[in-house]
Amino acid sequence: MRLPLVVGVDGSEHSLRAVDWAADEAALHGVPLRLVHASRWERYEGPALADEFGGPAGQASGEDILRAAALRARYRRADLDVTTDVVPEEPEYVLLREGRRSSAVVVGTRGRGALAHALLGSVSLTVATRARCPVVVVRGPEGRTPGPGRDRIVVGAAEAPTAAMRFACEEAARRRVPLTAVRAWRCPSHDPLDHPLLTGDPEHMHAARAAAELEAALTDAPPHLDLERRTAEGPPGQVLLDASKEAGLLVIGRRDPKHLGPHLGRVAHRVLQHGDCPVVVVPDA
Repeated sequence: MRLPLVVGVDGSEHSLRAVDWAADEAALHGVPLRLVHASRWERYEGPALADEFGGPAGQASGEDILRAAALRARYRRADLDVTTDVVPEEPEYVLLREGRRSSAVVVGTRGRGALAHALLGSVSLTVATRARCPVVVVRGPEGRTPGPGRDRIVVGAAEAPTAAMRFACEEAARRRVPLTAVRAWRCPSHDPLDHPLLTGDPEHMHAARAAAELEAALTDAPPHLDLERRTAEGPPGQVLLDASKEAGLLVIGRRDPKHLGPHLGRVAHRVLQHGDCPVVVVPDA
C-alpha cells in the first residue's frame, strides 16, 4: 500500500506553495497526493487563490479551495493521483490524524509581511511537534519553490544514527544530490585550564569530539552517497540556519523524552521559525 503525501491547504499563498512542493515530492516518490482542508481554519488572506478562479478570495468555500489546489497540483504534475477532503474539525487534530496513515505531512508557513514571514503559525508548529510521521514545513524566500533535485540536502547530526539521518540519506540517494551532515560544537568558557584532557588547544579537543560524534552518526550511511562532513563552531541553531542558505532541504530530528512527551527543542524551534529552505522534522522511531 502506497501511503499518500498529505498537504494541509487553507488557500493562503504559503499553503499553495506547499502544494507545489508536495506535488513534486509525490511524483518523485510515486505516491498519491492528498489535499486536506479543515473547515474551521481561520479565513485565509492574500490574492493567490482568487486568481485561480477569478473571484473575491473571501467568497471561496473549502471545496473551492481544494478544487483550485488540486487543479494546480495536476497542472504541475499531470499524472499525479490527487484526492481531496474537507473535514469539519480543527486543523491540528485533522493533520495529526492524517499523519498516522501518511508518508509525511506538508504544511506552509502562516506569516504575512516581511517580519511575519519569518514566523511559524500555530497549526504548523503543533503538527511538527506532535505528528508520528515526518512533517515538512515549506519555507524559503518568496518566489522560490524548492523542489526535488535542487541544491543539496543538509541534516543536523546527533551523536549516533537516528531516524532523521536515515531519512536524509534516503532522500539524498533518491534525488541524487549531495548530502551535508552538520555537527555543531562549542568551547564552553568555564572549561578549567588544568582539566586533564586539555593537554593542548581546548578548541581542538571540542572540534575533535564533534568530528568523532559526526562519524558515529554516519555509521549506517550508504557508501555511495556524495557526502560532506561538516563540523562548525557555534550555536547549533545558527549553524543549521547558515547551512540552510545553500540547501534545497534541511532535515532535523525530534526526540520525544518519556517524561516530556512530544517536544521540539530550541534548535528545532529556531530552524522552523527562520530556516531558508523547506525543513523536515523527523520523529525518532
